[in-house]
Amino acid sequence: KYGYTHLSAGELLRDERNNPESQYGELIGKYIKEGKIVPVEITISLLKREMDQTMAANAQKNKFLIDGFPRNQDNLQGWNKTMDGKADVSFVLFFDCNNEICIERCLERGKSSGRSDDNRESLEKRIQTYLQSTKPIIDLYEKMGKVKKIDASRSVEEVFDEVVKIFDKEG
Repeated sequence: KYGYTHLSAGELLRDERNNPESQYGELIGKYIKEGKIVPVEITISLLKREMDQTMAANAQKNKFLIDGFPRNQDNLQGWNKTMDGKADVSFVLFFDCNNEICIERCLERGKSSGRSDDNRESLEKRIQTYLQSTKPIIDLYEKMGKVKKIDASRSVEEVFDEVVKIFDKEG
């Protein structure tokens, strides 16, 4: 509807992990299992490759919704270094939800997702990583006035309605 191409950092990493040709597959798998953040060079290279391929196929497709990135200061510095002058961050869409709801939703997703990290132990590690590493990045963007926060503890329909309002306003 808004002309964005959705890129999920996690999905790109999982696809790369499962690619038998990948030199990074095993390393990515270890990081994901431990609920840790994959080294920025790997994630940025995957994101940039997808962005470049998308724009090469259609120059008009130059707006991206990047899901799950940046997740820490290293990610942010890597993004700024690699993408400086090539991409601007319009805003950060922040789905705010308490930890237990997040865990329950991911456990439910885990029943059919096939994701190795949809288990309570990995999820609790991911929450600690989020609190230590990702929350400060969200706070930084918030100080710049770039965070659009949504109460994600509500129903899918209510959350989606809020997303639509933000995109209607931001384009």
